[in-house]
Amino acid sequence: MQLDPGDIALCIAGEVAGDAPAPMTVPIAQTSLFAYADFQSLVDGLAAEHRQHVYTRGQNPTVEVLERKLAALERGEACKCFGSGMGAISAVLLGLLEAGDHVLFVNHTYGPTLQLAMQLRRFGIAHDLLLDLEPASVRHALRPNTRLLWLETPGTMLFRVADIAAITAVARDRGVTTCVDNSWATPLLQKPLALGADVVVHSVSKYLAGHSDVMAGAVITSAALLRQIFYRAYMLNGAVLAPHDAWLVLRGMRTLAARLRQQEADARSVAEFVRAHAAVRGVFYPGFADNQDVVTRQLRGLTGVFSFALARDDFATVRRVIDALRVFRIGVSWGGVESLVISPNRGEATSVLDAQGIPRGLIRLSIGLEGADVLVADLEHALAQAL
Repeated sequence: MQLDPGDIALCIAGEVAGDAPAPMTVPIAQTSLFAYADFQSLVDGLAAEHRQHVYTRGQNPTVEVLERKLAALERGEACKCFGSGMGAISAVLLGLLEAGDHVLFVNHTYGPTLQLAMQLRRFGIAHDLLLDLEPASVRHALRPNTRLLWLETPGTMLFRVADIAAITAVARDRGVTTCVDNSWATPLLQKPLALGADVVVHSVSKYLAGHSDVMAGAVITSAALLRQIFYRAYMLNGAVLAPHDAWLVLRGMRTLAARLRQQEADARSVAEFVRAHAAVRGVFYPGFADNQDVVTRQLRGLTGVFSFALARDDFATVRRVIDALRVFRIGVSWGGVESLVISPNRGEATSVLDAQGIPRGLIRLSIGLEGADVLVADLEHALAQAL
């Protein structure tokens, strides 16, 4: 893992104002509104709510510290934080699209994102899901009315790494805006804007916050696009990040680099063990991907989320293996200090998995900080149930 020292310092530092002694942690501006000295000042503030403190549904000093950090880490001009990752995703789709537009989703994509796209069909916004990551295939899949290309890399569940620079170049040639979900890699390990993307979204609840105690999302882009998203979607949808939650994220980010280093090392050890196990027929981990030229060029390191497929792929076996785990906790999400396990196979609707090429025996792991030896021992016991 080759991290930028400046990025690490940015994650750790508070904000220093002037020469006076400064608190080591960012103060929480726990307020819903801001009072003005005279009415004209309030009128002026309301006319520029995207940059003025009027009401915390718009701007808040504590949240702004987090937004400045994320914008700087992603090398973007501006950032807006939200009350959840889906709040951020919804704002991008609703803020940039209109009836008659088309969205192309490339790579395996977070399920609720696609569910939202299905709902947008009611408002005249169409979409397609493309699993072929070749730039030529992306070019062929773009329609005349495609306005947004949505790319998740590494992708959900199978963690395939797409070439951001090559795919965004195709979109740019056609005048299509590109948004990259960068939640898996975090801005410490991957910088989509520097590779040609126009917008980046994060589920901040995961690695950035890192302690499974806060819900948050973020959008980073140009100042012009963010202003459009702010007024067309953010302010009117109300998916606000509370000041105290922003403080929790800022606290979590101070250990982000240390957590990622340990989780990468432990995940690689666990992935190597799983790959060699007789009950497993495949491991989906960017460190084992065939396109290592793209992986090593695009990513500064790897995180602790990957999956594997059982050789026996019936639901009963998947459930038996998961239930046999004792250290791994059974739950959704990922990126915290605790190790988690889940499967997309819920015992029904396996045709959806088949259509996307996701093995029915897939089990996803999120590696926490318990230690590789402890996690390997837990998996060794559980995988014996699949033999």
